[in-house]
Amino acid sequence: MHKSKYRIPIVILTILISGCGVYNFTGGDVGTAETFQVPYFQNYATQSPGSVFAPGLDRDFTLALQDRILNQTSLQLTSSNGDLLYEGEIVEYRVSPMTATAQQRAAQNRLSMAVKVRFYNKTKEDADFEQRFSFFFDYDANVQLTAIQSEAHEVIFERITQDIFNESLADW
Repeated sequence: MHKSKYRIPIVILTILISGCGVYNFTGGDVGTAETFQVPYFQNYATQSPGSVFAPGLDRDFTLALQDRILNQTSLQLTSSNGDLLYEGEIVEYRVSPMTATAQQRAAQNRLSMAVKVRFYNKTKEDADFEQRFSFFFDYDANVQLTAIQSEAHEVIFERITQDIFNESLADW
């Protein structure tokens, strides 16, 4: 009687643990892919009117996308021949006034960023896409962009990389 008292909870616990192994709470469906590649995202936003130059933006965004995929999947990052390939470029990075004061001065500015992404899945070709992803960060017009840039990048990168991840791997 004493041994059976412990068997039932152990069986139940085993079933629960093995059942949880089937689910991936990030929503990433990598299929049979084992590796991914994210080449350097070039910054072509500086070629468009009204754009702002941000040193290291291309590097920082590329690393943010790599980190997102590494943290939310079991895929390994590779520098060539990845099962999944994320390539693209930064096509917009600009500041624009959003609201005005009674004196016709900007009260709030918006930093906008957009990237164009081409995604290729060697293990599931019907999943390939080319799409533009964008987001923004609003801030007080009395504040210099350089003072809020790291916070703005964190917010913008978080949203854009999550949108790219969702479009390429989320299986909701």
